[in-house]
Amino acid sequence: MTGMSRRWTRVVAAVSCAATLVQARVGAQADPGPYARIAVLRPHDGHTVDFEAGYIRHLDFHREARDSWTWYGWTVWAGERQRWFVYATFGHTAADFERAVSPAEDERDNVSNVTPHAEFAGNAVYEFLPALSRGAPAPSPTPRLELTTVDIRPGAAVEFERAIAAAQPTLASETLWYRLVAGGTSPRFVRLRPFSSLAALIESQPQQAFPATAHELVARSTVEILNLRPTMSYRLPTPP
Repeated sequence: MTGMSRRWTRVVAAVSCAATLVQARVGAQADPGPYARIAVLRPHDGHTVDFEAGYIRHLDFHREARDSWTWYGWTVWAGERQRWFVYATFGHTAADFERAVSPAEDERDNVSNVTPHAEFAGNAVYEFLPALSRGAPAPSPTPRLELTTVDIRPGAAVEFERAIAAAQPTLASETLWYRLVAGGTSPRFVRLRPFSSLAALIESQPQQAFPATAHELVARSTVEILNLRPTMSYRLPTPP
């Protein structure tokens, strides 16, 4: 083998090795973790316009900081928390929450742009439950989202999960279940069901009911309808 051939072989080997490493990293990044953070903001009375403008400015901070996380933003359209704002990020490992983008700067920007016009009304970590669900750890970015919050009788969480999992094969549309890890009353579960329209959501109500074996385990449940706010979201995936 000539010197030129040997050098060319080394170059090809190095390029191949680099490509393999890149593919491995991309694969690792594409494999989502099971944890989600779901939080709630309550705009002050008369501050809705200023709150929304401030929150959009805050998302500019995430953009300038090159935040790699996706942030969904919804307004509650129907429910006891009408006009409140729900924001969430999905598909994380537990370690991801130690690597959030610039936490100190993020907080300063929040204090400057968001907190003058709203109060933080909740912040919780949930674990995605694939055995109960139909779909990926993050919801599709559809115009409407049904958010069901279910509080379970003490000691009945495992039995509730078993009942919901038994009904999983009958799910007809995207249905995502999460178990509360920290940040609220426990045992609590959250179910997300994305829809393309309000009509589609309403027509799906026969599928909303829990299995009969799960009903007696529920202490309280609430159903809210959320509207996706694309301008108040960041790095949303492409709709299906």
